[in-house]
Amino acid sequence: MKISKKNMGVLLIILSAVCFTGMNACVRLSGDLPSIQKSFFRNAVAAVFAAVMLVRSRTPLKIQKGCGIAMLMRAVCGTVGVFCNFYAVDHLALADASMLNKLSPFFAVVFSIIILKEKASPAQVAAVILAFCGSLFIIRPTFSNMELVPSLIGFAGGMGAGAAYTFVRYMKQRGEKSALIVFCFSVFSCTAALPIMLADFAPMSAKQLGILILTGLFAAGGQFAITGAYSYAPAKEVSVFDYSQVIFSAVAGYFIFGQTPVPLSVIGYVIIIGSAVWTFIQNNKRENANA
Repeated sequence: MKISKKNMGVLLIILSAVCFTGMNACVRLSGDLPSIQKSFFRNAVAAVFAAVMLVRSRTPLKIQKGCGIAMLMRAVCGTVGVFCNFYAVDHLALADASMLNKLSPFFAVVFSIIILKEKASPAQVAAVILAFCGSLFIIRPTFSNMELVPSLIGFAGGMGAGAAYTFVRYMKQRGEKSALIVFCFSVFSCTAALPIMLADFAPMSAKQLGILILTGLFAAGGQFAITGAYSYAPAKEVSVFDYSQVIFSAVAGYFIFGQTPVPLSVIGYVIIIGSAVWTFIQNNKRENANA
């Protein structure tokens, strides 16, 4: 049976969601290690994979003209995003941490307006506002919420990822290679994490080291799968399926860690995913009308 390009894209983006769920689960399973130490190993594995891709494709370590500052900002924002996401995964229910990280597409819209001077449609503006309102149900900004600080850090992680994706878009528009972007980000992130990790290094068992390496492998698998998905089909056709990660995370959180999302968080999931689905539908309508 032959699979269409669109269906292959959907399958790959769902596979990426499974991989990223596995990554987050491994972060939690690795135990009481500093989040910075965990992120170091995640990005070290990604750097090795990216280096292999650069060598195989014979891509020179040369940044395109006009992309130097964007490459640095992508690395800084991406590193902040990973650090914050790993901290949130360690301190929140897996589904809550995943959902806050999935705010990144909405932040990408905001940063695209600010940085790339792109115009947003009324539907996109409404979706961003709705997604922010949905996030409040997960963050629950009251002093009685013991998870307030981790939730705000998870929110910041989604913001950092959204900014990073914006700079990636800027560089891709100028012909920068994906493998070089991933390599520079991974090396920068490892370099930033190294002194902090050494200052607060926690001894690891062989099991913990193995889990952290598995974390990096899951992360690399997710990156390859999501890159492949967008090579088979445009974002407007498959991006909404990326939110399947929240479902996988809720299932993994329940069966592995005994976590059950609180009702307010579930309301937040519905609002944010609903905003994404609505944006997805509006984008397709607009594309069809233009065609």
